[in-house]
Amino acid sequence: MTLIQSSSAGTDLCKPVPPAHPRPEGRDRYTISEVAAWTGLSAHTLRWYERIGLMPHVDRSHTGQRRFTNRDLDWLALVGKLRLTGMPVADMVRYAELVRAGRHTAGERRELLERTRDDVLTRIAELQDTLAVLDHKIEHYAGRTH
Repeated sequence: MTLIQSSSAGTDLCKPVPPAHPRPEGRDRYTISEVAAWTGLSAHTLRWYERIGLMPHVDRSHTGQRRFTNRDLDWLALVGKLRLTGMPVADMVRYAELVRAGRHTAGERRELLERTRDDVLTRIAELQDTLAVLDHKIEHYAGRTH
């Protein structure tokens, strides 16, 4: 779930944002083109994710076509969030390997996510500082145009 993050416009910070492409009701098998449309990822990227081990094994139809499940879509949503954090692909692949290895890797997974969280918090602070500079400059120029 994505949260709206603009309090300056009076937007509720905790209001969930609906997914861009809701999943069809009652379905649990999707083609690569359907998944590409739902996620915004290209078919090439989805195949690459599978090849490098970022995606778990994707089932195939009797004709060899990939058949993604709702669980695969959930995983891709998480991968999308990890990408937004700036997590390196190698770390995402490592996280995927740890998930597949089982519960005994929970501590290592947590450490990886905590490091990523620390990086995100640092980036947020940097962006807040940058935003303050921009706001100051905008106010400066607004005063000159009136």
